[in-house]
Amino acid sequence: MNTGWSELSREEYLHPGHVACQGCGAALAMRLVLKATGDRVMVVLPAACWTIIDGSFPTHALRVPLLHTAFETAAAAATGLRAGLDAVGAPPTTVMAWAGDGGTFDIGFQAISSAAERDEDMIYVCYDNEAYMNTGIQRSSATPWGAWTATTPAARPQDRPKKDIVGILAAHRIPYAATTTVAHPDDLVRKVTRALGVRGFRFLHLLAPCPPGWKVDSSLVIKAARLAVASGVFPLYEVEDGVRLTLNMSAPTVPVAEYLSLQGRFAHLTEEQAAHIQSMVDARWVDLEDWHLRTHGGPPIGIPSALDGHGRPGDVVPHG
Repeated sequence: MNTGWSELSREEYLHPGHVACQGCGAALAMRLVLKATGDRVMVVLPAACWTIIDGSFPTHALRVPLLHTAFETAAAAATGLRAGLDAVGAPPTTVMAWAGDGGTFDIGFQAISSAAERDEDMIYVCYDNEAYMNTGIQRSSATPWGAWTATTPAARPQDRPKKDIVGILAAHRIPYAATTTVAHPDDLVRKVTRALGVRGFRFLHLLAPCPPGWKVDSSLVIKAARLAVASGVFPLYEVEDGVRLTLNMSAPTVPVAEYLSLQGRFAHLTEEQAAHIQSMVDARWVDLEDWHLRTHGGPPIGIPSALDGHGRPGDVVPHG
């Protein structure tokens, strides 16, 4: 178990030879999270891009035990796995459900809500690439407003805002929920470590850009995630017990248009539509900042390095 990027294990729990696309944010997400957890973890994997990335039976790409399950059942299967481990008196082992946004925001939400309501002892990680990428880039309720997908073409782009999945799960009064990205390893490792130290249902919302789905060059995946944070499109924060929110960044400093212009899935947007997205992002930031102020009585404190490209991308610290 590690507490920061500088202390991250040199051990690799993701084997080379997996079949992720070049630049895949989901593959990097798994690599970083497993470096933070170490090998005392069992992964529950529903249908998703990661079902393919992992490889074909009888081989798989992880050095930790892995249970494949149906699209909608990650949280339910993780509940059963946890109960089984406890029943046989297994050594301390973290059960981690690992699902995409389709299996989390949509198809698997009933199981997630039930597990959260019961406060089942698991870490649930949603690696969010903002569409059903594995099956052909169809929209999910994690797809942002205005985005192109195969089912929301440029002539009729996504016309609903992204679902506030952390807010919904925080409303279940779970002990810990947080956002993070593949471009902010210090933040990611700290939050995984924090989740490991808590019992009950813990939720991590992990932004993992998809080069083909976002229509962005594979070399720009980290930049895209950094811009998502720096623009406020994907703010970094954590919520304890559903009531105490801590922002892990200062106010956004980059116009949303800079984030949108990097991605072909937003190429069709007019200036007015881009301005509408900016207004939604601004309103969301005000809401989060107000919640932070109610929790802490002061403004958020962050290190303004979200666009740092020199080996420590986006170091972020907790408040206080």
